[in-house]
Amino acid sequence: MRKLILSISMSLDGFFEGPDHDIDWHFVDEELHQHFNDELGRMGAFIHGRVTYELMAEFWPTADADPANAGTVAEFAVIWRDMPKYVYSRTLTEAGWGSTIVREVDPDAIRALKAEPGGDLVVGGPMLADAFRRHGLIDEYRIYVHPVLIGRGTPLFRDTDTRTDLSLVETRRFGSGVVLLRYEAGDGSGNGG
Repeated sequence: MRKLILSISMSLDGFFEGPDHDIDWHFVDEELHQHFNDELGRMGAFIHGRVTYELMAEFWPTADADPANAGTVAEFAVIWRDMPKYVYSRTLTEAGWGSTIVREVDPDAIRALKAEPGGDLVVGGPMLADAFRRHGLIDEYRIYVHPVLIGRGTPLFRDTDTRTDLSLVETRRFGSGVVLLRYEAGDGSGNGG
């Protein structure tokens, strides 16, 4: 069975983005970008909410056409463009680049998608991930903690009555000071797995 993986960056004080949706505080150097390319290139599909999809679609479909984006940026443009995408939106009427629009978070449909053959599924964006987390659908959390305190913004995790026990399976420090914390979700029994 494929895993559903939340792969996302956050500030040390727990924010996914700044107050104006800014992410210019992300420390994505060549080492970290290559890591993202290696990890995400093995996935079977990206799962985006509308906002994340629209932000990605503004840049990545043609990013490799610009000579200034050689190397890891151009490599990721190909990964993103060629990867199947599921876009959760109640308002989008069309989405390109191998995208399928999905209207509602249906836990049974996600479980069926996870049961299909292929690489793991990766979700980015806190609001969609929050809906998946409430239904116990996320199997793994890859949290990239950036060495910055931004003070305010969109929190990565929202208040919920849902408890999710996690088991730490990997830590990694990058040269930029970013730290990967990789956790597997527990079995729901309250004992962490």
